[in-house]
Amino acid sequence: MEITVQWIRTSWTKQSRGGEAASLRNAAPIGFALPYAEAASAHVIRMRERDGFAPRDTQEDLRKIDVQLREADGRLRVFPRVKPLFALPPRPRRPPAVRLAPGQWVRWQLNYRFSSMAGTQDWSYWLDTFNIAYGPAKADVFLSTPTVFIDEQGSLR
Repeated sequence: MEITVQWIRTSWTKQSRGGEAASLRNAAPIGFALPYAEAASAHVIRMRERDGFAPRDTQEDLRKIDVQLREADGRLRVFPRVKPLFALPPRPRRPPAVRLAPGQWVRWQLNYRFSSMAGTQDWSYWLDTFNIAYGPAKADVFLSTPTVFIDEQGSLR
């Protein structure tokens, strides 16, 4: 069955934690219309503080996306991977995987906080939004309300 993946990564620094810059960041979309895509590819969008959060999109191989996707018994099991290095904020108990029936889609959001190895640079932050549909999907599918929404964002203090 067809699987459609859209991965949006929004990245920023401490400069966009408040005020006008934070308003601009918070206004960034969490879903985009799909371009024509080759099979087994994901629509990847990057929005960076240094670019004024303007979306830049590409296509990437599905195997490069940090999400487990497994089909079984007519359903798609979806579970984003979180590597220990990227475990900030702490995630003591993650929600279970989502099992999608054909025609359903999930929006799953995770955030991260990083510092330099030597601690010489300010914190930087990411918000990953995974939009994943199971079955044939229209170009505007991720502009609608998801069947399932998982908000796995933690405090970034």
